[in-house]
Amino acid sequence: MPAIAVIGAQWGDEGKGKIVDLLAEKVKVVVRFSGGNNAGHTVINQFGEFGMHLVPSGIFHPDVTCIIGNGVVIDPAVLLGEIESLQQRGVSADNLLISDRAHLIMPYHILLDGLEEEARGSGAIGTTRRGVGPAFADKTSRMGIRVCDLLDRDIFRERLNSVLEYKNNILTKLYGAEPLAFEELYQTYCQYGERLAPFVSDTGVAIKESLDRGEWILLEGAQGTMLDLDFGTYPYVTSALSGGVSLGLGMSPSKIEQVIGVFKAYTTRVGSGPLPTELHDEYGNHIREKAHEYGTTTGRPRRCGWFDAVICRFTADVNGFTSAAITRFDILDDFASLKICTAYEVNGVTYTRPPACAALLAKCKPVYDELPGWQCDTSDIRRFEELPAQAQAYVRRLEELVGCPASIVSVGPGREQTIIVRPVP
Repeated sequence: MPAIAVIGAQWGDEGKGKIVDLLAEKVKVVVRFSGGNNAGHTVINQFGEFGMHLVPSGIFHPDVTCIIGNGVVIDPAVLLGEIESLQQRGVSADNLLISDRAHLIMPYHILLDGLEEEARGSGAIGTTRRGVGPAFADKTSRMGIRVCDLLDRDIFRERLNSVLEYKNNILTKLYGAEPLAFEELYQTYCQYGERLAPFVSDTGVAIKESLDRGEWILLEGAQGTMLDLDFGTYPYVTSALSGGVSLGLGMSPSKIEQVIGVFKAYTTRVGSGPLPTELHDEYGNHIREKAHEYGTTTGRPRRCGWFDAVICRFTADVNGFTSAAITRFDILDDFASLKICTAYEVNGVTYTRPPACAALLAKCKPVYDELPGWQCDTSDIRRFEELPAQAQAYVRRLEELVGCPASIVSVGPGREQTIIVRPVP
């Protein structure tokens, strides 16, 4: 059987956690393949409400193997805290595997993330300051420390010794910060290694064996395509390598048969960077408060706006979405009319694809279609045909503009508050 990838189609926070949790009951393996604990997925099920940051959202299904792939950067303290929190609430982590090739977030990454952000001043990116960006930078510059290094104290001592002196020089000489003590850091991370060791393996083997048995594999993305280092609003981006699914878990891209794009029925973004359809009025505030649009990881208020079909058509093309999952649909229930951005205009030029330059995108003015709202509660509806005609028309217009059919419409946070338009898988 092939794999199914679930990819955020906007700037993250699209509701991927619910979609993964929903689909996990149909698969045998769920793999998180990118990002770090700067991402957060909210999952609501019979165990309660959970903010997931590193553990795949499939963990609530005990028969599903959950894998943190090599494309994820891991803060051991955060991961161990998340595992412990799940266990305390009756959720077993016995079905969790961690790639021995995944890179670690170290204390100096977190310190440098904050210091670099402060040094940018008014040009700050809006990073979560969790050390994710610096960890990926070290991975690329061949200065990273991996999970496998933690499993051997001698190897870890050698790796840490070769990196920490360099990092301390940056901390002290460039930023005037205090250096990190080698022995304290070493002992702390050795303890993390001992606690994580039972979960660590060559996860590529588990993935291959599952595929050989003909089982479905669900690939869980982090963040969103518009935060991708290549295709996002650079430099206001992070580590969301949405096109690098196979690289983040060690699987041939030929195994991926379906790519589900997760779209909010409107648009949100956390942090700095352009957001062409952003609303600075009562409509934006209404969406934020009704949907509780505050970051799962940081608690920061999300910027809210109308659905941006220019961005979403672009991300559908980049990812090759085979279907769309539209989330938070019920948040639009109150509006008498709704707007959808279909193009941009700037300096007399019309754009139907987002310009690469973030500064230019920030100047773009949205061109809107306006559709009538439905002004009734959709949270209890379970069949697409039972939605009000205006709500059906809104979905059909999104399908037309984005260029792929809707498979799922979410009308609330609960598993049961879901309309299956087309079966997946």
